[in-house]
Amino acid sequence: MGFKKLLASLGAGGASVETVLTEANVVPGGVVQGEVRVQGGSVDQQIEGLSVGLQARVEVEGGDQEVKQDIEFTKQRLGGAFQVQAGAVHVVPFSLEIPWETPITSIAGQQLHGMNIGVTTELEIARAVDSGDLDPINVHPLPAQQAILDAFVQLGFRFRSADMERGHIRGTRQRLPFYQEIEFQPPQQYRGLNQVELTFVADDREMDVVLEMDKKPGLFSESSDSYRAFKVGLNDFQGTDWVAYLNQWLAQVGGQRNWL
Repeated sequence: MGFKKLLASLGAGGASVETVLTEANVVPGGVVQGEVRVQGGSVDQQIEGLSVGLQARVEVEGGDQEVKQDIEFTKQRLGGAFQVQAGAVHVVPFSLEIPWETPITSIAGQQLHGMNIGVTTELEIARAVDSGDLDPINVHPLPAQQAILDAFVQLGFRFRSADMERGHIRGTRQRLPFYQEIEFQPPQQYRGLNQVELTFVADDREMDVVLEMDKKPGLFSESSDSYRAFKVGLNDFQGTDWVAYLNQWLAQVGGQRNWL
């Protein structure tokens, strides 16, 4: 399976660049592989540099509104300078690591709306830089992440939306300049709860699971949020009944705050 994007030609008679992904389905901590094909134009050209990276479109708060911003959160240079002959094809393979914190874009075969993450290609020639379109990748949950997601579904929560926001969650292992929030609509039994937002912040050993719960406004009270964070090992998560764990905690917090 391959995704192909063509960069604009670099000047009259110049080279063009095509990026092909071997496989677009990845997981955090994995790799995305492919190759960059530089097609020579009508003249020989000196290529100063070639690189690939990962880019995400995230929400940034600006005054009274939120704006979208493209953030490149990893980048890899593919070798040094080289010359591409007129009419020739220069092929450069690559293997790009997916950071452990990379947001999930697909759950159980369902593409999460608004999750724009993909591979970018950048070619430098004659002190000019030409950047290509985004080659989308599908980031699937790690087994530990899937266990938490499955627990919410078994409790009756329904997926509502997802977004990526620029910023940092205090007290977590976060290193990227943005994080993901997966929003769920609670079942009827949590009648005082408006929504739950779930964030994963992982490394190669474990992950922080952050829950933000939004209470519905009442007749004599305003809406309010409550946070909960706990750690989950990527290799020993099977020892916990996550349905019971989440249900017990939600019931406890809900009882304390009159959500139930």
